[in-house]
Amino acid sequence: MLMTVGAHTGSGMRLSVLCLLAVSAGVCLSWSATGPPVHAATIEIYYAPEDLPGDKLVAIYERARRYIYVSIYGITYPPVVKALVSAKKRGVDVRVITDREKLNDPKQVAALETLRLAGIPIRVNQHDGLMHLKQVVVDDEVNTSGSMNQTTSGHRYNDERLDVITDPITSAKARDKFLTMWKDPVRYAAWR
Repeated sequence: MLMTVGAHTGSGMRLSVLCLLAVSAGVCLSWSATGPPVHAATIEIYYAPEDLPGDKLVAIYERARRYIYVSIYGITYPPVVKALVSAKKRGVDVRVITDREKLNDPKQVAALETLRLAGIPIRVNQHDGLMHLKQVVVDDEVNTSGSMNQTTSGHRYNDERLDVITDPITSAKARDKFLTMWKDPVRYAAWR
């Protein structure tokens, strides 16, 4: 499903947006009674297993030019790990924040070790089991959200959702949240 959402910004401006959503067609049209939208976001919605959302993430990582910031509980899907390593080799600033509790999973440790050996810095939360934020931010343009961990199960077997949002405003907000977490020495520590 693909949606475009418009919003007015500025002081004193009344927002009057009407959105028609044809779910079966996957189309959302928006317009305002007070003029055209000042800003619009595109949202693509993918479901696992039928849409194979892990492959959508890989494609996003392959297009990254400046940075990829990943906040995730599980990151073991081999094509994702490979795409992040490849991005790092292209000169992209790749960073990962994950959950300390998930370090009990040998697949998670192996994936993180591969990322670390490629020079990708990894931080781990110090509050076990609370990394529910499954978010990626790329180049101040794209951010993702949803229920999906970046694992083979999340990609191919589980009932999951991945939202890909192309929008500089929400991407900047997601980037700022990631960087706040990254710089927090109490809640997050370097892995190895």
